[in-house]
Amino acid sequence: MDYQIVIGLEVHAQLLTKTKMFCSCSTDYANAPPNTHVCPICLGMPGVLPTINKRAIKYTTMTALALNCTIPEYTKFDRKNYPYPDLMKGYQISQYDAPIGLNGWVTIDTNGTKKRIGLIRVHLEEDVAKLVHRAPPSGESYSLVDVNRAGVPLLEIVSEPELSSPEEARQYLIKLRNLLQYLGVSTGNMEEGSFRCDANISLRPSDSKDYLPKVEVKNMNSFKGVYQALDYEAKRQRKVLEEGGRLVQETRGWIEEREITVTQRSKEYANDYRYFPEPDLPPLILDRSWVEEIRARLPELPEARHDRFMSQYGLPIYDANLLTNSKALADYYEDCIKLISSTDNSQFKRKTKTVSNWLLGEFGRLLNATNSQISDTRISPRRLMDLLNLIDHGNLSGPAAKATFEEMFHTGKQPGEIISEKGLTQISNATEIMEIVEQVITTNTQAVSDLKAGKQQALKFLVGQVMKATRGRANPSLVNKILMEKFGVK
Repeated sequence: MDYQIVIGLEVHAQLLTKTKMFCSCSTDYANAPPNTHVCPICLGMPGVLPTINKRAIKYTTMTALALNCTIPEYTKFDRKNYPYPDLMKGYQISQYDAPIGLNGWVTIDTNGTKKRIGLIRVHLEEDVAKLVHRAPPSGESYSLVDVNRAGVPLLEIVSEPELSSPEEARQYLIKLRNLLQYLGVSTGNMEEGSFRCDANISLRPSDSKDYLPKVEVKNMNSFKGVYQALDYEAKRQRKVLEEGGRLVQETRGWIEEREITVTQRSKEYANDYRYFPEPDLPPLILDRSWVEEIRARLPELPEARHDRFMSQYGLPIYDANLLTNSKALADYYEDCIKLISSTDNSQFKRKTKTVSNWLLGEFGRLLNATNSQISDTRISPRRLMDLLNLIDHGNLSGPAAKATFEEMFHTGKQPGEIISEKGLTQISNATEIMEIVEQVITTNTQAVSDLKAGKQQALKFLVGQVMKATRGRANPSLVNKILMEKFGVK
């Protein structure tokens, strides 16, 4: 029997507020010693009273609006009860039946095909403590609890089960993280845990509308991990069915080192959490004028920026896609573009494409090689444009430019300083190049004979030898022209 994959995602994103959701403890805990950003409220002490973080409400409303959600006037917080050791109070303050955002959607693009994914809800809750597991060589394993994270405002976005492949799930997550970064409400850093995802995956017989029991997959901390976990789980479920087995609704954990999912517990249902309205917090009325003011102040979002990059800068869709997939990269690109002084439109568009080529080419290569982000770079937009202007004015050949750029990337030095130190200034003097051409002709008699016999590949070889002799400094166009004239090549 043929089966369709059905995936729904629950995305959690920590919000960039200075204080926690219901107390005044700092959220800047990443490098802090364990249990130092705590107070009686986030420790769950008896008799304490939470207060609502207004900025977290604003950020959640911003996100819901950007995701095309309806914002009800009335919202409230609820107690979600469960007994895990990462929950100090024995319950989590969350939202159940009156979330801040309802019925939104986001559009994903997979291999050129656009698809709208429905969103059930966008709501706000508090994060839980972090468990640190220890397994000593001798003795029993144990877990430590760090409460620093408990109480950090946590945005949850729940999709409809409308994703039909691991790749669609990956693209959906990339789109959501990008949106949150553009809004400035979350870092979206998956590795640090500020952007997390739980996935519900099931199979559906192609000739039926009924889903088979769904499995929730947890512990995925990268886009690659999400893709691999869902791919594994779809294959596992299909194999169980093909072998005559029975699927059960459960929660499974992704073990990245082994690239498998393993059973953790039976899946809970909403009634297992015994939701009831949070008695220590009043319901909230979201004033319509306040909501519309937030809508009016939303920043330029990724899709709008993508379209503007194509219309304003003349970029092809491929470049616009890659540049706007990262807010930091798009910001850096526009900081470079602001430094272009040309008033001629064709020259301006040529230079905007050159900047894009360098960011997506050499810059991207070195960022990937060093596992770093553009926000960490030592090369300012001004220095990159200084380098590109040197190339544009014929002062630096292509190979020398790449060597200069790499040195800039690793040291942060100015291009002029590097060019002077390494003697990389382009040779554009015809007499000087002619002398080197004569030397190359003398030492490469076979290539000369081949060229005279009409073998065009020999011309490229001789040009390469001149470039090698000058350490990439010779003007390649001039070298090519001199050789062609010398041997009568047209």
